[in-house]
Amino acid sequence: MRGSKTIYILPNLFTTASLFCGFYAILAAINGSFTDAAIAIFVAMIFDGCDGRVARLTHTESAFGIQYDSLADLISFGAAPALLIYRWSLHYAASAPLYPDKLGWLTAFIYTTCTALRLARFNVQVGSTDKAVFIGLPSPSAAAIVAGFVWVGSKYHWDGSNLVLISTILTWFSALAMVSNIAYYSFKTFKPQSKLSLSKVVALACVIGIIFLKPSPILFALFLAYGLHGPIWSLLRVYKRRQGQQGQGR
Repeated sequence: MRGSKTIYILPNLFTTASLFCGFYAILAAINGSFTDAAIAIFVAMIFDGCDGRVARLTHTESAFGIQYDSLADLISFGAAPALLIYRWSLHYAASAPLYPDKLGWLTAFIYTTCTALRLARFNVQVGSTDKAVFIGLPSPSAAAIVAGFVWVGSKYHWDGSNLVLISTILTWFSALAMVSNIAYYSFKTFKPQSKLSLSKVVALACVIGIIFLKPSPILFALFLAYGLHGPIWSLLRVYKRRQGQQGQGR
């Protein structure tokens, strides 16, 4: 009975740090500090990626930690990016003549709802799905697409009022991809102790260097490419399957 009430400190500290970053991102977005808000969401991704690994390495996994992580993710990767892109661009839909008045807040709400659904489905499917893939776009990746777009726009002084359509499409794409049945490569099969060739190590170092040189456009491009690779991968598999069926029919 005592074990069921145990709360492990170390992994939950990382989860709390991720939650704090999401909370800070909300405050920054409200105050109009869009760059700071976007960066905070990316920092939240780092902490979110550490808590589960720390729990497994220290053998401190728990049902409490899983639920706490999902609740924190809903704030950091659901509410925070939705509010961020709403404050930066989507709210202009209410005053634009060519858009429905409620398009902005409805888009932000749908995104937040899809994040909650994605997290709930993930919790239900834990242990019963192939670890090599995610079913649906992971919520941190969806948040990175939305926050990355705002980060790029804020850095290069784009006018959010002129980008309502692009913001809407990007947000809806990220939201629907999360609740889709599209498979995304999970990178969980990659092990840090795996051996890499010298050329791959050099390539990885170059990618890291480029990210540090131009973090906002490079990170946005990388996560957008990841978000698109799932549908493209699925289409390629359907195409190959049909080609195989046609070959057998002959």
